[in-house]
Amino acid sequence: MYQQQYGGQQAYGGQQQYAAPQQQAYGGAQYQHQQQQQQQASYHQPQTQTTAQPAPAATAPAADESKPAPIQIDTQHDDMVHDAQLDFYGTKLATGSSDRTIKVYDISGNSYTPNATLSVHSGPVYQLAWSHPKYGTLLASASFDGSVQIHRESPPGQWKCIKSFVDLHESSVNGVEFAPQEYGLVAASGSSDGRVAILSHGDDDSWTVEYLKDTPLGVNAVSWAPYGVATRDGTEEATPARIATGGSDNGVRIWRRDPATGAWEQEPFESSDPSISHGDWVRDVAFAPRVIPGRSVVASCSEDGTVIIWSQGGDNGDSDDGKWTPTVLNKFEGAVWRVSWSITGNILAVSSGDSNVTLWKEALDGTWSEVSKVEDTARDKQ
Repeated sequence: MYQQQYGGQQAYGGQQQYAAPQQQAYGGAQYQHQQQQQQQASYHQPQTQTTAQPAPAATAPAADESKPAPIQIDTQHDDMVHDAQLDFYGTKLATGSSDRTIKVYDISGNSYTPNATLSVHSGPVYQLAWSHPKYGTLLASASFDGSVQIHRESPPGQWKCIKSFVDLHESSVNGVEFAPQEYGLVAASGSSDGRVAILSHGDDDSWTVEYLKDTPLGVNAVSWAPYGVATRDGTEEATPARIATGGSDNGVRIWRRDPATGAWEQEPFESSDPSISHGDWVRDVAFAPRVIPGRSVVASCSEDGTVIIWSQGGDNGDSDDGKWTPTVLNKFEGAVWRVSWSITGNILAVSSGDSNVTLWKEALDGTWSEVSKVEDTARDKQ
């Protein structure tokens, strides 16, 4: 059993816990990086999709249903939990584990019900991602076995693997995320083989794969920029799709899709202050929801314990030269594994190696301060 708070997984022998009103799962995926990078993906190809019969309904400890109390979930995983993600409406929770399974739960108020256990991967499941509900109840999973699997629930409680990208990568797949729904049913995955795969679903129900050569040292995380609209010559047009990646070369990269050719190109990622950078592997990156028109904000975290907020354009960015302005949010005592924005884009959740999840908010002067800490009640009971 593992601790889960705000969707952020911490491997310290408790129950999983998260706060019900949150829609996005804040995570601290504590990867075994030596295992990821040094082991070779020698697993067999994924097995046929299976859906376990859900266990009897489980409920959280008695609580006032009118208050958003944390829910402690005994996931019944047999090994470390690497990721936990809530869907768009916050009514389904999916967890991925080193036991090679995915577990799905239905969330209602202060209670949860096991929905299904999915066993299609032949290696640890490192990350999960829900699609926009426009495309149905779709869940993508990334695994050490080098594959990405797309699962669909239809009817409720019945799951099927609708697309299996076996051998998509030559090494561990460390991250996966669906694009904003305006770009269509598209997902991106990042792998230790140094590539990012763009998975696109067509009108004929087929899938295409396009690869981006990122860093040969390995990609640990991917994040799509939010959809936006820009006005040019009095005409509104959609902003190009962009992806941020975090790598084992300690760097952050930005990719942009050319709207004219459809080709992906790497943007220059120039910092206005070269003295601020990560000194170890970048474990996660996260584009913030668009708050100020023309402004892009990316949060990145590293094993060196730093979280950096990068801003470009808008009121507080360097819109003229295209450089990114870095701000160190905090230097933590241990590695930082996951960062995640609130849906309003003004609060950042940080999951760190000291087994804490903290919430941070930016002041008017641009400084960041801790506004809350998620209490690890399950660990305290040990």
